[in-house]
Amino acid sequence: MSSINFKERVLLENVFEMEGGYVSDFSNPTFERFFIDHDIYIYDDKYAKSGGSKAKRLREFWRLEDDHLVGAILKDLVEHERDLTETKQRFNWSTDDYNSHENKLMRADNIVTRLLSGEISLDPLKAQAETFDAVQLKKQIKRMEQSIENDPDLAIGTAKELIETTCKTILRERGKPVVGSPDISNLTKNVLRELNLVPEGIPDKARGKDVIRRLLSNLGTIGNGLAELRGMYGTGHGKDANSSGLHPRHAKLAVGSAATLAVFLFDTHQDSKEKGK
Repeated sequence: MSSINFKERVLLENVFEMEGGYVSDFSNPTFERFFIDHDIYIYDDKYAKSGGSKAKRLREFWRLEDDHLVGAILKDLVEHERDLTETKQRFNWSTDDYNSHENKLMRADNIVTRLLSGEISLDPLKAQAETFDAVQLKKQIKRMEQSIENDPDLAIGTAKELIETTCKTILRERGKPVVGSPDISNLTKNVLRELNLVPEGIPDKARGKDVIRRLLSNLGTIGNGLAELRGMYGTGHGKDANSSGLHPRHAKLAVGSAATLAVFLFDTHQDSKEKGK
């Protein structure tokens, strides 16, 4: 799942003129060839969850794939659009139209740079915090944003706390408030079981059941891993005076993992509520 946020998506859809289901000047065959050059079959069924148009497939691609892959594709799409813009300037556009579009392309370049650099975007998590009016969650998000670069140890410690807060919030929402102080392992297990995100909940006839079960098993290890990392490097325990902490890239890994898990759990919780489960 890429970290493209709402504002970035609106800009990109405007740049690539995606209204009406189109993407730039691509026809179906050229759109297909563009992605095949990147070893991606964009006309695979998994990209047609919301519909079969080029724009809907591109939106689903942004939703499904990771930041680096989406960034690589966007980089070439922006270059393609910039080449096309030069042609439009020569034949159709006024200078003002050209300059306006070029400004949007430069902003799209910034999105590409962010995605390829691994910079963490917590906007999806912020949206969930607003939905649940979770004050503590908002504080943790702000703390992580402010500490990733300047205080990685604090960011790592807060990432672990984020998972705990997420689990407690979901369980409370489902009428099963947490009693006492269970460790993160038990909290995560309880939430996964409550949301039926456990391997045994996948029927034997399900397509790709082994892969799904393996992924679900791995979900429970994220919280444990963050707890161990916090114990070694994060805040919350006294350290030797000469001990050294981790780097911002490690904090990004911890925060990114925690945020991805939290958003997935919140999304699943909301989806099950809508379906009356």
